[in-house]
Amino acid sequence: MTQLQNPKLISSNKSLDQANSIRANNKSIVFTNGCFDVLHAGHAYYLAAAKAHGDYLWIGLNSDSSVSTLKGSSRPIHDQEARAFLLSNLECVDYITIFDEETPISLLSQIQPNIHIKGGDYTKEELPEYPVVKEYGGDVIIKPFLPGYSTTAILAKLQSS
Repeated sequence: MTQLQNPKLISSNKSLDQANSIRANNKSIVFTNGCFDVLHAGHAYYLAAAKAHGDYLWIGLNSDSSVSTLKGSSRPIHDQEARAFLLSNLECVDYITIFDEETPISLLSQIQPNIHIKGGDYTKEELPEYPVVKEYGGDVIIKPFLPGYSTTAILAKLQSS
């Protein structure tokens, strides 16, 4: 298989240096995370809306093993390299870091973005990462999903046809 070149992919050990470089230039970091397994218009809409909150959009991408843990043994559909490559080709995405845990708490502690954006119908207080972001002085914003677009619905439609 061809190696997908991805200059936006930052390893977790280099993420702190990159985040510090961004802050040294008085720029803001917006962070979001997810599996992004079957990329669709709802994802693109959400990511563009997230980017509007700051200078750099950084995505914490669940690794293949964490997607399997969260979504089941039949997932991911696309491996982490392919998912990162697809995301990196969205203009609004600046950096991507793959993480193995179920939540991005460790990565958030390291990068310490100005804003952590989460999609869905959560409240801030329900998020496991909220206390970490609050502790270092960041903000959490909840963005509702774009109605009519979901990976679950796409997979169900494919399965029924």
